[in-house]
Amino acid sequence: MTTLDLAIVFVYLLLMLGIGLYFSSKNKTSDQFSTGAGQIPGWALGLSFYATFLSVITFLGDPGKSFATNWNPFVFSLSMPLAAVVAVKYFIPFYRNRADISAYTHLEQRFGPWARTYVMACFILTQLARMGTILYGIALVFHTITGIDMRLIIIVTCSCIIIYTVIGGMVAVIWTEVIQAIVKTVGALLIMGILMSHIGITEIITKGLAEHKFNLGSMKPDLYSSSFWVVLIYGFFINLTNFGIDQNYIQRYHTARNSKDAAKSIWLCVWFYVPVSFLFFFIGTALFVFYNQYPELIQSLKQQVAMEKHIAVDLLRPSDYGDKVLPFFMKTQIPTGLLGMLLAALLSAAMSTMSNGMNSSATVFLKDIYMRYIRKDSNVHQQLMVLRSGIVVMGVLGMVFGLAMIGVKSLLDVWWKLAGIFAAGMLGIFLLGIISQKVQNKHAKIATLAGILSIAWMSFQVYLPSSLQYPLETKLTIVIGTLTIVLVGLTARKLFSKDVSE
Repeated sequence: MTTLDLAIVFVYLLLMLGIGLYFSSKNKTSDQFSTGAGQIPGWALGLSFYATFLSVITFLGDPGKSFATNWNPFVFSLSMPLAAVVAVKYFIPFYRNRADISAYTHLEQRFGPWARTYVMACFILTQLARMGTILYGIALVFHTITGIDMRLIIIVTCSCIIIYTVIGGMVAVIWTEVIQAIVKTVGALLIMGILMSHIGITEIITKGLAEHKFNLGSMKPDLYSSSFWVVLIYGFFINLTNFGIDQNYIQRYHTARNSKDAAKSIWLCVWFYVPVSFLFFFIGTALFVFYNQYPELIQSLKQQVAMEKHIAVDLLRPSDYGDKVLPFFMKTQIPTGLLGMLLAALLSAAMSTMSNGMNSSATVFLKDIYMRYIRKDSNVHQQLMVLRSGIVVMGVLGMVFGLAMIGVKSLLDVWWKLAGIFAAGMLGIFLLGIISQKVQNKHAKIATLAGILSIAWMSFQVYLPSSLQYPLETKLTIVIGTLTIVLVGLTARKLFSKDVSE
């Protein structure tokens, strides 16, 4: 990296810190810190949601998968409009009509304290997995470009994000995400433009079609592989969780000026993210064509990966280095100055998602634990201290997760697997409470236990004999886990209801 590139990254970080400091003076109460007193316009909130979706996982994982395999994961993005329809019609009115900004308070009212605590734990584990994956992604990029130890990169990056989040609160996060959304989109367009200067779009499409790179997966009703329908169903359930029970999103619904702006923000997120996701998958295919046309340019990366894996270069598969291809291209093909801007874009992708995760997790801790069990009559100063302390704790735990992820094969695969495991329990109990008002506490407990057992069975296949292993595609963990909770809960109500005529 040149001095100019480093200067651009440094100036960008100072700008984000400056925004955090500006808004820090406006955070006089915990509600202002968490929701900005409900004064965020719909267009800004939409860009904030879009920036959260456009994380480092998208920036590296999507091109990495399309380089190594095909466009099958893009079907996840196609499921977003389906989930948005449900969110706008049901979830936004549900949450906007409730005074509490915690997504999980109503679960206690519905089933008892255990339900609130259980779902909150699932949410926090999801955030830690997301933050760890993102930190690893950032470390992967900067290590590839600079050679700096990945552990040091994770520690320094996470520390900076913790400071920025503690200072500014949710309003600072949202407004910086507006900037980050623009920076990340421009960065993707720059990468595509530089690739197009080397190879034409006709060549990319022709070679991509010949190698079946644009394949979205089998259209057959196949649940045993990553078919089109499996990824579509998985994406629908994950995005339903995002829009419907993830505190990251629920908390920002309350920052909107009204329900109309909150609904508009979801659709803006969808209309921005789907085409930009398309762009990142296209970048991956373009990288595949580029390095097939100029194979000598990627030999040094392949040799490095072969040494790390202690295997011969000839035995490497594209999936072994797919996540590293885009950072390697940035290091070797991006001109001075533009590289600094792209690194700033990647940092912004990490900052936006991690800041939201830390902030929303701290809010959940304040509302669902501290003010529920520890100090109900806490004053404004104490609540702000708890929020800021919670951000620091979540940041440090996310850092630990990131360090543990060093060496994983695919960012996207790891994140999808972890998200499916943790989200299944959250979405199942939430839907159970909405679908039937007659389901009681005891029914929900039976359903949740059944759901946990089914999720554990699907998640720990390596410890089971082949005769007991889960036969379907692993992405369906969230689908089966969610449906198990809902169906067992409804069945338990029928079997154990005092009024058999129900």
